Amino acid sequence: MKTTTRTTAEATGFVPVKRPFTLKRWFASTGWRHVVGLVMVVFSTFPLLYVLSASLNPHGTLTGSNALFSKIGFDAYVRILNTPEAPYAAWFGNTLMIAGITALGSVFLGALAAYSFSRMRFTGRRTGLLTIVLVQMFPQLLGVVAIFLLMSTIGDIFPAIGLNSQIGLIMVYLGGALGVNTFLMYGFFNTIPASIDEAAKIDGASHARIFFTIILRLVAPILAVVSLLSFISTTNDFVLASVLLVDPEKQTLAVGLYRLVSNPNYADWSAFSAGAVLAALPVMALFLYLQKYIVGGLTAGSVK
Repeated sequence: MKTTTRTTAEATGFVPVKRPFTLKRWFASTGWRHVVGLVMVVFSTFPLLYVLSASLNPHGTLTGSNALFSKIGFDAYVRILNTPEAPYAAWFGNTLMIAGITALGSVFLGALAAYSFSRMRFTGRRTGLLTIVLVQMFPQLLGVVAIFLLMSTIGDIFPAIGLNSQIGLIMVYLGGALGVNTFLMYGFFNTIPASIDEAAKIDGASHARIFFTIILRLVAPILAVVSLLSFISTTNDFVLASVLLVDPEKQTLAVGLYRLVSNPNYADWSAFSAGAVLAALPVMALFLYLQKYIVGGLTAGSVK
């Protein structure tokens, strides 16, 4: 027997009438979302446009940059790249070197610690995790004096890793980032099925082989996020770099660019803006390169 079903409108004979479109009804339902989105876009892009406009302003003051792109020139870029008192190329190279090594070291050390806490059971494991959480409650600024005294004492014994040493600054960055990166990766490592490790152990794989050949490939998204955040934070750091690095040729971009505007009598804001625009290029390039890993799935294509 063939049965048919009828809608409520067919059963009752009532046909709903489509309400006419009105601007007020559209704005109340979805239009306000577009307004909020537009305001947020303007709020986010205006500082970027202002800095770009100030970098293209031939004059060295910010008051002349209030009218966006009223005057366009590349004098500030030429000045920042050819001023002997401001070795921008050296600052740029130092920043890339320090931030790159710190990012790689943070990812490697954090992954090792997270794998140990996630897969191994040992005495003090829970205490170690709680300690990592508690340490992150205190801002890094509280340890600046202690870090300075510690690096000064170490420099008396090993000058290569003491004050005014880029290697010493990298070691300080690695120590400060290890806690938060470990806890962040620990939660991500727990999402990897333990059956993968057990299957590899049955085949005779050791912890090191499992970690380097299997786990690291599965946690590629979190490795990309940690490396990007570490690179950005190291590039933008000013406090530790200004305290530990003294010689101008060893300083980073954040410290070097501050010197351009630290003198109230002559602050070259155009050159500062030009240097800031150039400094943003490596971060943008790294973000675009790692974007496919950040938005990629956890185990996409790795488990069949």
